[in-house]
Amino acid sequence: MDRLSTLLSHFGVNAGTFHSGTFCGVSVHDGEPTGHLHLLQAGALLLKPGNEREVRLDEPSLIFFPRPFAHRMSADDAMATQVVCATLTFDGGAGNALAAALPDYLVLKLTDIPQLGSTVEWLFQEAFDSHCGRFAVMDRLFELLVILLLRHLISSREQQPGMIAGLADPRLSRALTLMHEQPQKPWSVAELAMAANLSRASFAEQFRRVVGQTPADYLLSWRVSLAQKRLREGRPIALIAAEVGYESPSALARAFRRKTGLSPREWKAGA
Repeated sequence: MDRLSTLLSHFGVNAGTFHSGTFCGVSVHDGEPTGHLHLLQAGALLLKPGNEREVRLDEPSLIFFPRPFAHRMSADDAMATQVVCATLTFDGGAGNALAAALPDYLVLKLTDIPQLGSTVEWLFQEAFDSHCGRFAVMDRLFELLVILLLRHLISSREQQPGMIAGLADPRLSRALTLMHEQPQKPWSVAELAMAANLSRASFAEQFRRVVGQTPADYLLSWRVSLAQKRLREGRPIALIAAEVGYESPSALARAFRRKTGLSPREWKAGA
């Protein structure tokens, strides 16, 4: 069972490189409909995320905003700043299950994530050379970096309650991956507990503690997130209902309203 590939098959990521090279001045990202990934290759950089205090980065670092989040970056000539930046868009929109499970932002020293080393080096080489097709290559490398970063987060097992923490748990990840792979099945707590090799009571307690929801609430959230992605794609609601485990469009509409406060039609109009 590949807990990450299943997620990415539903909610893949698309990157768009928009800067590579020397950075001097102020860059403000506010109100944009995308996430961002910035790589500090050399020099120093001042970063102000949202309303938080400004921090100075003096080592090669990765700055990851999986969802739209206001932030400002600045540098002057003396800092000799070299950065590579890309926008990030997850399939299904910024509110999809994967993007929503991630923190607002992460700032990590590149030395702390050696798993990304060769990919980062390749990306920097493309960024600062003049090979033809380099922006297309850089976009794909940014997407690969996100996948490797997700792998790192899942393996670190130091997460706040949520999907990523559940996937980092060797037992719960089996149950979560089953729900991700087969959302149309009417999963019972007993079946999921068996997959996790836990008693029903232990499974339910551990799931709520680690994931922050009951198994039934999580399955509802996952199904609705998949339905939202399919609505964005223009799929007929009758087909969506069957694909995500509801016997009729009206049954999906009731679950959708319970989760979002809106009918599928109302949500699609707003989205």
